[in-house]
Amino acid sequence: MSRRKSFLVAAGILLGAVVIAVIMVRLRPEPPLREPPSRDPFVTTASAVAGEGAIPVYGAGTVRPRAEIDVAAQINGKVAWVNPAFLGGGRIGAGQAFFRIDDADYLNRVQQARANVAAQEVALMRAEEDARIAREEYANFRKRHPGTGAETARPLTLREPQLAAARAALARDSAALADAQLALSRTEVLAPFSGIVRNESVDVGRFVSAGQGVGRFYATDEVEVVVPVSDAEAALVPDLWELRAGDGSRRIRATVSAEYGDRNHEWEGYVDRAEAALDEQTRTIDVIVRVPGPFSGTGPPLLVGRFVEVRIEGAAPDRYFTVPRAALRTGNEIWALRTGDADNLVTIVPVEVLQRSDEVVYVTGALEAGQPVVVSGIRIATEGMVVRTGVERRAVNEP
Repeated sequence: MSRRKSFLVAAGILLGAVVIAVIMVRLRPEPPLREPPSRDPFVTTASAVAGEGAIPVYGAGTVRPRAEIDVAAQINGKVAWVNPAFLGGGRIGAGQAFFRIDDADYLNRVQQARANVAAQEVALMRAEEDARIAREEYANFRKRHPGTGAETARPLTLREPQLAAARAALARDSAALADAQLALSRTEVLAPFSGIVRNESVDVGRFVSAGQGVGRFYATDEVEVVVPVSDAEAALVPDLWELRAGDGSRRIRATVSAEYGDRNHEWEGYVDRAEAALDEQTRTIDVIVRVPGPFSGTGPPLLVGRFVEVRIEGAAPDRYFTVPRAALRTGNEIWALRTGDADNLVTIVPVEVLQRSDEVVYVTGALEAGQPVVVSGIRIATEGMVVRTGVERRAVNEP
């Protein structure tokens, strides 16, 4: 084949390929038109819930006794008997004895004091009789010798100082007898209230001194929980500063809870009072919650020293909302979505925080019941900003 013919064949092939390509391009189907994806940010929302009833005030604290004392004797002596219940964890009722001290010496002192009182009573009777005789003799002398001597006899003549001395001696020995009897009664150390022994360190034969502590004992009728709260939280407790310690006439309900084993148990209590000063370290107010009967009932006891959570029944405002804690922004703002708009437009709502918990926040402000609030998805928001929600996102993903 000549060169000219080869060139023509190659040109024909190339021209045919171009023609075929042009035909294929013209006959290709048009691609479907799709809207570009939205550039509006996607957010997660939750609904603002209109609140009803009291707003709870949450806190935590450690259980402590309502009353706790050092067990100590008021006199010196050797221990002669110890209550078998006077051990760590033992229960002793009001008026029962912790232990007794050997009373032999104190019995002797009482008998000696009684003898002294009896002797002074006789001496007083003699002094009274001598004074009576002296007055009669002086009266007879005045009758026999009228107009002589002084109108009034001297006290010594009438034996009045001797009578006063006899009365004073009787009073002195009577006081000594009372002291001896009091010391004898103190040989038995009694419990002032019903409670539990925390610890003890006494046994028969041990010598104890007056004021020497030999154990700790706390009341079991009620226990207390000190709950530190902020000023805002304290303001939610109704009439907190009008409460009087131990009054109980107006009780603000409180619930104490703690885990015992694998279950959470609750005990009902009430707010008893508030401390009169701020804590210098935390700048909080200590609210005292009392729990009656911590060792009664079928559940576990509320032991002293246990760390518990407390829920106090606070005030009940006319209008407030609960929103997830993540919806509260810096500066006490909530980013909500405008209701009634076709588009999801953000509106910034200033709120007043009434209470915070681990999951929700109690607020007041220009919100509406059920209004969506932004929980996550954006870090900065402006008034009127357009956003997408979960419903819109599912619609975009649908074919």
